[in-house]
Amino acid sequence: MSSAPTTSVPGFHPETSDRIEPYVWKIAGVVILGMIMSILDTTIVNVALRTLGHDLHSSLAQIQWVITGYLLSLAAVIPITGWAARRFGAKRVYMTSLVLFTIGSALCAVATSTTELVLFRVLQGAGGGMIMPVAQLIMAQVAGPKRMGRVMGIVAMPAMLGPILGPVLGGTILQSLHWSWIFLVNVPIGVVALIAGWRMIPHTESGVAGRLDVVGLALLSTASTAVVYGLSQLATHTDLLASAVVVPILGGLVLTGVFCWHALRVERPLLDIRLYKNRVFAAASFTTFGLGAALFGAMILVPLYYQEVRGQSLIATGLLVGPQGLGMLFAMPVAGRLTDRFGGGRVALFGVSVLCLSTIPLAFVGATTTIVGISAVLLIRGIGIGFSFMPAMTTAFASLRPEQLSDATPQLNVLQRIGGAIGTAVLAVVLQRASGISPSPAKLASAFDTSYWWSLGIAVWALIPCVVLLRAENPRAKLSRAASNAEAAIEPLGA
Repeated sequence: MSSAPTTSVPGFHPETSDRIEPYVWKIAGVVILGMIMSILDTTIVNVALRTLGHDLHSSLAQIQWVITGYLLSLAAVIPITGWAARRFGAKRVYMTSLVLFTIGSALCAVATSTTELVLFRVLQGAGGGMIMPVAQLIMAQVAGPKRMGRVMGIVAMPAMLGPILGPVLGGTILQSLHWSWIFLVNVPIGVVALIAGWRMIPHTESGVAGRLDVVGLALLSTASTAVVYGLSQLATHTDLLASAVVVPILGGLVLTGVFCWHALRVERPLLDIRLYKNRVFAAASFTTFGLGAALFGAMILVPLYYQEVRGQSLIATGLLVGPQGLGMLFAMPVAGRLTDRFGGGRVALFGVSVLCLSTIPLAFVGATTTIVGISAVLLIRGIGIGFSFMPAMTTAFASLRPEQLSDATPQLNVLQRIGGAIGTAVLAVVLQRASGISPSPAKLASAFDTSYWWSLGIAVWALIPCVVLLRAENPRAKLSRAASNAEAAIEPLGA
């Protein structure tokens, strides 16, 4: 079976036009609908673990598999999305992922035991893991390189706002409705996304698929699953060197090395790691990894501070974290336009610098620090996040040829998720160790200060690939400007 045929859209020329046609924004809206459904589901379920454990008569160690199973399923399916998009077309894969996620959500809502719920969450994760990379692939193909910064800046908002809005929505549902509605809320959204996607998303060409690299799939899926599993075990093991943590992580890293060796020796590997010969893509990829660790790791600290130190409810906590989301909401569209104009390296370096500077005040927050002051710092921090994350990913996409995008999107998603998992795990362990047993509010506040110093260190570390990205991007930017100037000079001669 060949790849899905390419459907052209009247009036749109992705390589020559700099104008964003209205239909592009419509497709972006459809894609966002599916993305936000899968992203919100992870954080909504996080706040429901205690309720789920009580109703399903399970311990925390058992019920946490509702989250771990979902994450493992995500890690297992992401590597295959590139080949699937080339084999069946990005639209078909996206629609299939929506079906799996929606059906999995409905089954989760009617689960009567922990075992059933975990199995249905695995099905849900199989769909959710493909939604994000395929959605990014579709928008990268539709937008074209000249408009990618502006379009991807809007498309990225669900990924940034999901971890903030999820706890608020989850807390509201749990206080008013049965926990099954945490999953049922996805069903109508999924149906609408399916109908809209079927009607509006065009078929796009993602390259020649070739035969499925079964060996590569087995190696990479096992490797990513092992790493995510090892990191997830930090939730129940305070010792970073516990065998349940170290063995799967080391095993996953070894398998990743074997996969890289294999991928360089076959004609069509599952993921083309030769993309990293492109200096811009390599620098942007490692920037994405570093930002994943800095961003998603630190996101666990502020909600826990408000709940543990200030005694705020789930809904109040979500609202108090809101200023960070507002900062991202303001910055990301602006960052997209600036990326198109100045390049992702400069914008990302500025954003991470703001992120680092705004982390410092949080390292001095006490048990009685004014909430207004914390909110102001979070607003600035959100602006820094908005100016850092998507410019790096946009630059990675823009540096590649169209047929390479199907390989790039799953790799960037895996790096982002692994980076986020590492950052979250490290800061969780630091916070737990600094807190001690039965800490007072003052000591607990001090533990958060210690954790934020670690968070600052992670953010500063993320500056390194940003600088590399800036240096790698500059030669290409100069060539692009030279070509544009030459074209402008030639046009009057031919007039």
